[in-house]
Formats: sequence, structure tokens, C-alpha cells
Amino acid sequence: MTTHTQNWLDQLRSTLTSDFEMQTARLTQLTADTGDPGEAHTRGALIAATRQSLEHITGALRRIAEGRYGICERCAAPIPQERLEVLPHARFCVPCQQKQPR
Repeated sequence: MTTHTQNWLDQLRSTLTSDFEMQTARLTQLTADTGDPGEAHTRGALIAATRQSLEHITGALRRIAEGRYGICERCAAPIPQERLEVLPHARFCVPCQQKQPR
């Protein structure tokens, strides 16, 4: 692994860790009962989206720790860094992602 790649991964790990902490704090706020039944549906959707975001971040951090980050889980080809910069939790290269069931 080149120094540039390692520096990029270190920065990404730091950003993902910060995002994880921010999303965890958001989830804590969202799960606090405000007592307003009118907000229940919206709050439920926000909680689900926040939990999904936490799952994506956790998965990306795990793949970095295991040395599997940036490798397509379907075909084992490298995922282009440009794709990872846009979608840091990407698990598949674009061709394999397009083959995934929706």
C-alpha cells in the first residue's frame, strides 16, 4: 500500500469515526420521547435512516480494519477511489452494484 493510499485511508477512518459519533448522538436525540404523537411517524423514519447510516459506517470501518476496504464483495475487483470518495460505504464496484437486487 502506498503512503498516499494509507494517508487517504487514515483520513477516511477519522471522518467515518466522526460521522459515527455524530449519527450516534442524533439517534440518541431522536429516540428521546418528545410526547408529541404528531412527530412519531417522522421521528420513526429519521431513526430508521440514522440506524442505516450507522450500519453503513460500521461496515466501512470494519472493512478498513480487516484490510478488505475498497474491494468489491462480489467480484473482488478494486473499487475505484473516486466511487469510494462519493460513497465511502460502497461494498460493490459499479457493475456489480447494478446487478444487485433493489
